[in-house]
Amino acid sequence: MSIDLESLVALDAVVRHGGFGRAAQHLHKVQSAVSYQVRKLEEQLGLALLDREGYRVRLTPAGEALLAEGRRLLGQADRFEALARQFIDGWEPRLLLVADGILPLDAVFLALKTLADEHVPTRVQVKIEFMFGVQYRFEKERADLMIVKDYEPDRLLHAEPLPQIECVLCTSPGHPLATAGEVDLAMLHEHVELTVQDSSDRGDDRHMFGGDRVYYLSGFSAKQQALHMGLGFGWMPLYLVADELARGELVEVRYRGGSRYRFTPVLVQRLDKPLGRAGQRLAELLRAGAREEEAGGGLG
Repeated sequence: MSIDLESLVALDAVVRHGGFGRAAQHLHKVQSAVSYQVRKLEEQLGLALLDREGYRVRLTPAGEALLAEGRRLLGQADRFEALARQFIDGWEPRLLLVADGILPLDAVFLALKTLADEHVPTRVQVKIEFMFGVQYRFEKERADLMIVKDYEPDRLLHAEPLPQIECVLCTSPGHPLATAGEVDLAMLHEHVELTVQDSSDRGDDRHMFGGDRVYYLSGFSAKQQALHMGLGFGWMPLYLVADELARGELVEVRYRGGSRYRFTPVLVQRLDKPLGRAGQRLAELLRAGAREEEAGGGLG
């Protein structure tokens, strides 16, 4: 049995709009054509789908069950056509961006908002990982783009620098290191170091201090909270804690080896997997955001 989707559309319109007349107006057809399509579907199925007795047409029990399934078919047909149009127009159906959790996501979300405002049909997924876990996820899932602090270069990867990020070694004002003056490595080893766990389980951050007592946390939000509670000391991106340092809610640790460092994150894409229209547009927006950020002085 071959079901005519147009007949399902007609039946759905009659039910949604409460009658053949309004359905015809919605479908831009004459009422007799809509009535014919519904009757044809009933004859094809050998079932009465509508109860036409009374002022308002209603679905029969069989009609309710079949229309529910019919609406699923119509939804699938719409998605099928939309997917085909995306391929025809060059829009990829899916775009995956993997981002390093140490980086600010403002530029990413602004770029995604622009994509939404431009009605880009691609489904975008953003995954947050940490340290080597970023590249691990990028490679494992064949992601389209990666924004990362550190990565292993490859001839099939193209990387573009983004604005520098500054990190600061800090602790709570009530922690012993806050009032210890200038401290050396041995003094740091006397206290708990707070760090974010590498989401690949591959290794530790090269900026760790090598002490015996280390607390591994799942992200920078948890690390920030732990610092406020005086659990220990650790590196934080300055853009996250600048206001707290200014208010004295956190204190910079005066480490003899340097209490600040900068790094240059990169935007990475594959050379063996060309970006579709959505990926190209997202990368373009991220580059534009980076230029604006650098013009404004970057993120401290």
